Amino acid sequence: MNWAFLILAGICEMVGVLMINKWHHDKNVLSLLYLIAGFGASFVFLALAMETLPMGTAYAVWTGIGASGGAILGMIFYNEPKNAARIFFIALVLGSAIGLKLIS
Repeated sequence: MNWAFLILAGICEMVGVLMINKWHHDKNVLSLLYLIAGFGASFVFLALAMETLPMGTAYAVWTGIGASGGAILGMIFYNEPKNAARIFFIALVLGSAIGLKLIS
């Protein structure tokens, strides 16, 4: 269950990052509420995951999901660059997170 909490924390982190950009463009209350809810839920799920997972592993996986997911969502929703090098390094971050899961 701890890994499920960690994945949920990462997904919520992605929502928070996406909402930062939406808030930057729209400046409406709904974007701000989603931003607060995304990051708030992310921290709650991270805390639940860290009850049983080592801090270093949990933090590395959480930031990996958030950073990679944020970059992928930027490419999908905001037409950020989609070059091969960028995709390779995103895959490298995700692969590292999976590797930490496998050895934990």
